[in-house]
Amino acid sequence: MCKMKIVKKITNGIILIIIGIMHTQLAVSPDGGGTQFRKFSESYFFNISKGMDDLPVVAGETDIETFAAFWFFYFGILIFPLGLLVHSIEKEKRELPHYFTISYLIVIIIGSYMIPNSGMTFFMLPHAIYMLIRNYLKAKKKFIVN
Repeated sequence: MCKMKIVKKITNGIILIIIGIMHTQLAVSPDGGGTQFRKFSESYFFNISKGMDDLPVVAGETDIETFAAFWFFYFGILIFPLGLLVHSIEKEKRELPHYFTISYLIVIIIGSYMIPNSGMTFFMLPHAIYMLIRNYLKAKKKFIVN
């Protein structure tokens, strides 16, 4: 019974926050981008790439691991405030704007297509579908009540 109360309090925002924390944690862990993150700290996180010199990606010249570690870390940080925003909307028992859930799903589908064997496909795609369906049902219920 207590577990059901906890599950009911978990919003899509909390799921996004958890994904953001996991992303950031993996980016700095020794098993993830820890080596690259230590290199970032040597320059006090300033000017960590060659910028436009890294584009286009040239085999043997572009440091793909550094590039990936930065974006993995940065994505984790970016998704955290998004999770806070979604949580605050849902906590007030409001539904998310339909255009948000659709656009979120589209971004996740594109990411899943581009990197099929990733957390975006295995964690975020099911979550995006769940968020869309849950929000649709909440809006439909509200429409029927009114």
